[in-house]
Amino acid sequence: MGNSGRGTIIKTLFFIAAMIVLVLSQAGAEDKKTIKEATVITAQTLTTDSKAKTALFEGSVVAKKGDMTLFADKMLVYYTEEKSSSNIKKIDADGNVKVVKGEKVITSASATYLTEPQEKIIFTGTPRASEGENVVTGSRMTYFLKDDHSLVENSKVILVNKKQD
Repeated sequence: MGNSGRGTIIKTLFFIAAMIVLVLSQAGAEDKKTIKEATVITAQTLTTDSKAKTALFEGSVVAKKGDMTLFADKMLVYYTEEKSSSNIKKIDADGNVKVVKGEKVITSASATYLTEPQEKIIFTGTPRASEGENVVTGSRMTYFLKDDHSLVENSKVILVNKKQD
């Protein structure tokens, strides 16, 4: 192949690369609020039921979405199918449930994660929330993810005041 043939191939490759960069830069300029974060779930076993649209994860289950991680012995995920994608609408977590989000840690015997009408997690079975040495307990806790606030029924709060030198 002569130099003019190589030059044409190089120009074509350069043009394709420039188009890819242009497309990627436009995709990155989209409104960040419309881009959904992926939820990644790992476990020892997975059993799916296409008719019921459920997925049962068992054994050392970890579900991670953004800066929040949910741990449990077992999770039953309910999902909907829209065109070519699946969306989680509910997760029932049982056994040694723990949610970690930054400095906040919430533990309970079971929890239910709901996406509609508001994204929230409802903790039952001796729920306990801590941030540093401060602790909140109750009979039922509802954590609203979008607003980062909680509703605790039959609450007991322990606040630790650190001594100032």
